[in-house]
Amino acid sequence: MIDRPRVFLAREIPAAGLDLIRGASEVDVWPKDLPPSRDELLARVVGVDGVITLLTDRVDDELLDAAGPGLKVVSNYAVGYDNIDVPACRRRDVRVGNTPGVLTETTADLAFALLLAVARRLPEARDSVLDGRWKTWAPMSLLGKDVHGATLGLVGFGRIGREVARRALGFGMHTLYASPHRAEAATEAELRATHVPLETILREADFISLHTVLSAETRRLIDAAAIARMKPGAILINTSRGPIVDQAALADALRSGHLFGAGLDVTEPEPLPADDPLLALPNCLVVPHIGSASEQTRDRMAEIAAKNLLAGLRGEPMPAEVSP
Repeated sequence: MIDRPRVFLAREIPAAGLDLIRGASEVDVWPKDLPPSRDELLARVVGVDGVITLLTDRVDDELLDAAGPGLKVVSNYAVGYDNIDVPACRRRDVRVGNTPGVLTETTADLAFALLLAVARRLPEARDSVLDGRWKTWAPMSLLGKDVHGATLGLVGFGRIGREVARRALGFGMHTLYASPHRAEAATEAELRATHVPLETILREADFISLHTVLSAETRRLIDAAAIARMKPGAILINTSRGPIVDQAALADALRSGHLFGAGLDVTEPEPLPADDPLLALPNCLVVPHIGSASEQTRDRMAEIAAKNLLAGLRGEPMPAEVSP
């Protein structure tokens, strides 16, 4: 009997992917809700042929050495792969996969949900009901910001940014976008989006939504100086990566009233400690990195991650391989 490959999953994934892996390999699944500690992760990958990782699992020389020369593939259950040292994998002929494209629509939905919730102060309104402060209709109570007809600024205009722009069409918003690469004229016309410098977005946008990758150039892109240049009363939405925003500066701007509000699906660190200043601000809505958290999307991610893993084990083309 031919030995089946050994794989380790750093967390349980939906059955749409897990069943595929179990049918073709010997599987060790980390059983807990929290990710394995570094020591536990290093111990569990020893001698495996393949690994499915999450953004919480750092894949570097140390882990690759622990796994040993038999490791063929690392399949990340995520679109991003900030947690993986791709060059280190390439030096060892370890292939790397991710799950691009699958969560575009779902994350765009969440970005717009955050935008609407912060603009209309939904968390504060719900709290007023639950804690008994709602006594009667009041002309000056919980006044928010109109979304329809407002100016939306998108920082990054990839797949998710473009789908947020598409959703903005239904609200009659005027969309500006900043990106190193300008979209084709037909795309701009279809989405009624105008390419402008970041400075223009900071100055003019009522809502700024971040959709850029994390890199040396974008880390702390929205720092204290950028926030100071934002339009007074603007709202910031971040569904990209936490380190793009200087959170201390954001808290100051929210506290002072320079910014009306913020909606964050991503933070630095994740999770935020309970005493983080942002969590004490009523005009800051923080949710726990749920951009891809729909049943359909997580199933599709699991399926792609599993197919990447199995293709890598067999030496076949992967559905979504990270380029060197």
